[in-house]
Amino acid sequence: MIESPIVRRASRQILVGSLRIGGDAPIAVQSMTNTETTDVDATVRQVRAIAEAGADLVRVSVPSMDAAKAFAQIRQRVEIPLVADIHFDHKIALEVIQAGVDCLRINPGNIGREDRVRSVVSACRDKGVPIRIGVNAGSLEKDLQKKYGEPKPEALVESAMRHIDILDRLDFQEFKVSLKASEIFMTVAAYHLIADQIEQPLHLGITEAGGLRSGTVKSAAGLGMLLMDGIGDTLRISLAADPVEEVKVGFDLLRAFRLRSRGINFIACPSCSRQTFDVIGTMNQLEARLEDVKTSLDVAVIGCVVNGPGEARQADLGLTGGNPDSLALFIDGKQAARLPGSNFIDELEATIRQQAEIKEYERSQLIAKAMDTH
Repeated sequence: MIESPIVRRASRQILVGSLRIGGDAPIAVQSMTNTETTDVDATVRQVRAIAEAGADLVRVSVPSMDAAKAFAQIRQRVEIPLVADIHFDHKIALEVIQAGVDCLRINPGNIGREDRVRSVVSACRDKGVPIRIGVNAGSLEKDLQKKYGEPKPEALVESAMRHIDILDRLDFQEFKVSLKASEIFMTVAAYHLIADQIEQPLHLGITEAGGLRSGTVKSAAGLGMLLMDGIGDTLRISLAADPVEEVKVGFDLLRAFRLRSRGINFIACPSCSRQTFDVIGTMNQLEARLEDVKTSLDVAVIGCVVNGPGEARQADLGLTGGNPDSLALFIDGKQAARLPGSNFIDELEATIRQQAEIKEYERSQLIAKAMDTH
């Protein structure tokens, strides 16, 4: 994997369960369940599916005390770190803290009297539970709406700083912050403003981004600007789609910036009349068949001899057209075999899986050697 040129913003590191966020830790990818939390079996199934897709943590909405009781059962049945999303009711927060939550998404300024805030912060301190302050353009305080007239980056930051000031006053620094809007320029500007004011990790997201296609594009555009500037310690791609898709897009985005490597990075041509095999059909099959591969691997699928050999040589494994009856297969920069011009998918899939196993073994050996050295 080519090293990313991005220099990340220095941030304080916090622990969400055993997961490190901030500092030199990899940018964490998360999603959120959309099941009824009180339906424990359905929520557990979805948490497990999100985890299997590669997520580092999962957020679960806990809007009631019944949901808090269900959360306690969910916590016992899954291993991935869980964030409980809570608004206003400090009693629910206290309940999930006792149930073993790994992070609390709650804005301290919204839970009422000082003694309630103190009780939640004290419980978090005792249990080692960090807090996520989450500001959303759609739910700004009324006085800020009146002051600014409409949601603005400065309004988002002022709202966040109110909650941060409460935690500062209580000498609680184990928190992260998000400033989300559905408008990408507002979101980007708000994160830039707050990045210079605090040392805590920043959770990125374009809220209510849209459906699978439009939301992916909007999220990639907005979060891409922030990631390029080194801002962001954890992220969620907010889509009106299966939460598993959020995780896939999140990793695809980080992989594009060379900030995380998980699964196969396909380099594929859009195809034209020069192609000597069905590139689009091949890619559709490969992506569907190889979703389970978690090893980082660059695979090029190029339909013609013009760009194909060059791309194939740069990838871990590459298939290129040229001769309609015999396609060239490259492995680690060298031509390794020729495949028939049709009915080659099974053989190509098997070769990719074999290369993934080899890369994984080599990586494990390097890790073992490094551990022995220390």
